Amino acid sequence: MTFALTGARIFDGDHMLEGRAVVVENGRIIAIPSEKDLPAGVERRRLEGLLAPGFIDVQVNGGGGVLFNDERNVEGLRRIAAAHRSYGTVGLLPTFITDTRERMAEAVAAMRQALAARVPGVLGIHVEGPFINPERKGVHNPAYMRPIEDEDIAILTSLSQGRTLVTLAPEMNSPEAIARLASASVLICAGHTAGRYGEIMEACRHGLRGFTHLFNAMPPLAGRDPGPVGAALDSRDTWCGIIVDGHHVDDASLRVAVAAKGTERMMLVTDAMSVTGTDLDRFALHGRTIYRKDGRLTTEDGTLAGSDLDMASAVRNAVHRLGLPLHTALRMASLVPSAFLRLDRDLGRIAPGYRASLVLLDDALEVRQTWIDGE
Repeated sequence: MTFALTGARIFDGDHMLEGRAVVVENGRIIAIPSEKDLPAGVERRRLEGLLAPGFIDVQVNGGGGVLFNDERNVEGLRRIAAAHRSYGTVGLLPTFITDTRERMAEAVAAMRQALAARVPGVLGIHVEGPFINPERKGVHNPAYMRPIEDEDIAILTSLSQGRTLVTLAPEMNSPEAIARLASASVLICAGHTAGRYGEIMEACRHGLRGFTHLFNAMPPLAGRDPGPVGAALDSRDTWCGIIVDGHHVDDASLRVAVAAKGTERMMLVTDAMSVTGTDLDRFALHGRTIYRKDGRLTTEDGTLAGSDLDMASAVRNAVHRLGLPLHTALRMASLVPSAFLRLDRDLGRIAPGYRASLVLLDDALEVRQTWIDGE
């Protein structure tokens, strides 16, 4: 099937375009001609608003009433992806947080099945813990935390499709283990870590690729002890995920981080929980009740437990709270995470040869329509 999307302004990943059409064939973009140059026989679908590359979220614990840890199956993954699709997310990594090895293996097996079934929007798995530091546990269960072992590496390197991302604390795991994962094309981020600057930089030399929810679950930057935050901002070749919701990190801290590192390796993430896409006001996590109120998800004692955020809101917050240009915020939600995932020749741009995975936004940056591979 061939059709042309017309009438909208287009952000192609680099520039804002006017008067152009996006021609889609078999799920891929084949041309972006001037509207007046479209052949007469091509079906035209008229739009209003801004057409942009669809959003990519590398940290999604749940959505649509489903928490990945609790529903380790294809149907659960399908529901999570569908919930986030309504907020412009065309690609995501369902995130399995600290748990037993057996359940982690079940989560990876479910992802293998979902990738084989081509569940729309599912790009791979993010395993966040259990190889993290109990000193920076957040709401993760410390009873399951431990260093990575050979059996874990076998599980984490077993996907033949999609992407596998692992968040770990470098100080709790050997550089050799990090190198083994990296050599198998596993993406590795530092998170829930109390590591010293030197330990983090040593991990970078062995394949560490990024940082999970910068500032959160890690010690703050200090003058004589830069720690993980200092390493993240000082290392030129790493990516940082940031949660821009006004609760996880002060806006000023995020502006300082963006000024220090630039925006080309800063990616918006949600860290969303099961309540995204629902009107639920609470849910259970490892037997603890998590409450949803005023845009925050917290335990009874006030500990943050993931976020009540979606990618469209993250883009709006990057513009309105951080003062970033719209094109920069859109790149941080699409092209930057696709580059982190090594998918930037396939996703994150509106250009010939790219997948037709797109989002249509109105003037208020609310999502009006989402396409995944032209559908």
